[in-house]
Amino acid sequence: MGWLLWRQVWAVLAFSLVSFASSGAGAATVEDLVRAAGNTPDEGERLRLLRELSTHPELGSDRQTELARLLPLVENWADGKSQPMEDTARAAENGYLCRFINARTVPVPGQTDPLEPSHDSPLHPIWAMYRARMLIWRTIENSQIQRVAESRERYFGEARTRLEEAARAFPKNRVLGMYLGRRIPWPARSAPDPSAPAWANLQREGLERLAELVHWWIRERQMPDGQFGGGWGDDVEMWRWWVPVLVAFDDPEIVAGQERLSAGIFERPHLRGGFTTRLADVEHTNEDTTDSIVPMMHLKPDDPLWQQRALRLAELMRNRWTGRNQHGFLQFKSIYLSLDEVDETPRRAFDTVYHAALMQPTLLYWQRTGDRELTGLFSEWLKTWIDATTRSENGKPADILPSTVAWPSGAVGTVVEGGTSWWQPFPLDHNDALYNWPSVARLMTSTLLLAWRMSGDERHLAPMRSMADFARKHRSKEAGAVPGSDGWIAAQLDGFLPDTLAKYEFLTGDRSYHDLLGAAASGYVKFRLDGDRRTLTRELEENAEAFRYNWQAFTSEMRWTDRVIHFTSHYLRHLPEPAPPLPNPHLLYACATGDPGTPLIFPLNAVRWRTPPRDIAALVTESSGTAFRAEVFHFGGERRKVTAEFLLLQPGEYELTVTPSDVSPNDILSRVSFRVAGPRVAVPLELPSRRLMVVKVARRLETQ
Repeated sequence: MGWLLWRQVWAVLAFSLVSFASSGAGAATVEDLVRAAGNTPDEGERLRLLRELSTHPELGSDRQTELARLLPLVENWADGKSQPMEDTARAAENGYLCRFINARTVPVPGQTDPLEPSHDSPLHPIWAMYRARMLIWRTIENSQIQRVAESRERYFGEARTRLEEAARAFPKNRVLGMYLGRRIPWPARSAPDPSAPAWANLQREGLERLAELVHWWIRERQMPDGQFGGGWGDDVEMWRWWVPVLVAFDDPEIVAGQERLSAGIFERPHLRGGFTTRLADVEHTNEDTTDSIVPMMHLKPDDPLWQQRALRLAELMRNRWTGRNQHGFLQFKSIYLSLDEVDETPRRAFDTVYHAALMQPTLLYWQRTGDRELTGLFSEWLKTWIDATTRSENGKPADILPSTVAWPSGAVGTVVEGGTSWWQPFPLDHNDALYNWPSVARLMTSTLLLAWRMSGDERHLAPMRSMADFARKHRSKEAGAVPGSDGWIAAQLDGFLPDTLAKYEFLTGDRSYHDLLGAAASGYVKFRLDGDRRTLTRELEENAEAFRYNWQAFTSEMRWTDRVIHFTSHYLRHLPEPAPPLPNPHLLYACATGDPGTPLIFPLNAVRWRTPPRDIAALVTESSGTAFRAEVFHFGGERRKVTAEFLLLQPGEYELTVTPSDVSPNDILSRVSFRVAGPRVAVPLELPSRRLMVVKVARRLETQ
């Protein structure tokens, strides 16, 4: 049994003993049971106590009726895993953890909740506890509520009122305090090692806390068929924050959990043809395939099953989802598509930057194989976006990549009913507001950069370059500029363009756009390009701080699996109390792999450390097609055998050396020669205990 589980068991036992003692020698009263149920930190124990209360001889008929209405909600919250159901909705985002939190969970003044007990009932604070959390998690999950400040504040406002009532009645319940902005400490597994550099201690802390979270989800929430309880459509997104412990390192339990999930969703009837049969918008239809195939292509890159599933998307793109627009360019016909349908009604007939997410698995296959047919297919599609960038239309200035292109006209900036402008073609309270500019423009700019790398065609760099020029020209204008103005557009470019510019500089060494990276560049990018360790260490500290509190918000309290690490960003930051920093798993991934971006489109991860993400830290300091260097610290007490799998090295003969960082580079601890003949190569090495080492790979002179 793990230390955290023991801690939870002892907490429940200690609480039960205190509750028993407080009730005296006789049987517990109604008030005793309600008080104990409200104060316990354990949902299962609360359910047990309330079930006991339901048979209490002193519980009057009115209270029995109130409790009978409440118990199904308590059962769903505490024990939904015992009664899972198949979610056949379009997006499949309502699993056993959240199916009971629905559109009826709305703060409407004057409208009572049918579950609410009378105000003088001792059960009212119990109801208030659940009502508040349902309002909060529905807001955390629902982007339409989040985007509109008035709606968000209405939900959170009622939630706070209910929380304060519950906290007054149950002052020992620390979880209620967490929702009110009070932090619950999450103890670290191990103390910092004084012989390790600061970055290594902080990275280790972040990796180990992240691994704890993933293990908890696998052990406590995952079903035998692979699902995690948030609904298949959200469950498959979890790998995005698992990346540092799934892709950068090799943890057998985490790999097995991902395999169960990815394999399990392809057993669902709606994926029988290799893509969902449920018609929905591209954000939701792509998840079942993209977020199942891509992680498996990182874990099993040579598996023909996952390769074929990636190629199936290219077949559908070519034969079903795209056509030639009135400008003669290949484009997607609609935001709403499925295996069998494409909805071409005017308010849905758009290609968007989000369609790059739809093709992520195929783009990754293309990156690794150089498939010429895919080069032709993607180059034809991207002409649509290159052309749309150059055009000034419907208020959009020339040189700016739009977020939507209408079908079949090929027009940019087309506004649907309720929209207001080229940058806001969809109303803010509508699901399709996700596609308002800039949306996920970084996915499209990464796709264009990949196309340039694969084809050598400089035209694919034109949107990046024209937007960089626009940013330089207008970025000095007022930050609070009017939406749609040149200054406002330049500010939005700062939010996504540096991601692509950093990758470009990593690939080429060309510093022409270095001045545009600015504050938007991550600490890892600043370290690699400018040698700035201070910013990197500060960001690693912030990430560690983000995971030092509120374990329950990442685990037992969480209701939607695509929001596991969003409690702070989507909720705590809206409270008057100071919030912890935001979790930053991608920083851990970047440090350990050398990838300046994300593993979604055009990943540049140079290495996978084939060892579990515990008692280790790795900082890649150089990664290219012919060289690699990393600082590595092993915290364990014995020598550690590790296999480094290199992913970017070009074919040739190489030498790997392991050298202590505090001695001359010539004092080599170990040396291994190896040959690269394919897209990846695995090389064994050993790390001594508690000493910073430099792992270096160089091409042998005779092959240069």
